[in-house]
Amino acid sequence: MLGLKLPTDPHWANIAEENIGEILSDHAFCEQKAASMAISFIVQYPEHDDLVEAMSALVKEEMSHFQLVHKKMLERGYNLGHQRSNEYVNRLREFFPSTSDRNQRLINQLLVAAMIEARSCERFRVLSENIADQELAKFYRDLMASEANHYTMFLSFARKFGEREKVDKQWQTLLDREAEIIKDYGKKSEMHG
Repeated sequence: MLGLKLPTDPHWANIAEENIGEILSDHAFCEQKAASMAISFIVQYPEHDDLVEAMSALVKEEMSHFQLVHKKMLERGYNLGHQRSNEYVNRLREFFPSTSDRNQRLINQLLVAAMIEARSCERFRVLSENIADQELAKFYRDLMASEANHYTMFLSFARKFGEREKVDKQWQTLLDREAEIIKDYGKKSEMHG
């Protein structure tokens, strides 16, 4: 369903589980960044009422996920720590050249958001299927559906604001590029690392 070209090696779940405090902290910051990204769509593209409505709901959902992850951390004796730069996301954003075309910029941003959500969903599945901690496995299984919904929402908006055939071609090219990028990751206790 996600269309990712290179699956995560299940061994990544072992790395994550050995450093569960780090993965939870990184996950919490990913949720916070997702909420910030939704706010930036509202700020940058207020003329699209349907996008504004969807992003308003997404801000609430992502912050509720942040709270859930933070609560899990506190229950386990971990603290949030310091936010890290997400190299994976930065490399995805570099895929699209700068453009003065406002609508194309929106489509590009939506496609990158869809990709981030697709990979997050896939990583949640890997965690839910490969970690021994059954409480966390269930936690990630439950979150997986939300990430899949976010991925499809962003992709649907990109298709709405652009020509379907052109957007689908961009998406396929981005999927190919993401497969190249993700080869460099999966070795750290980070959600996309």
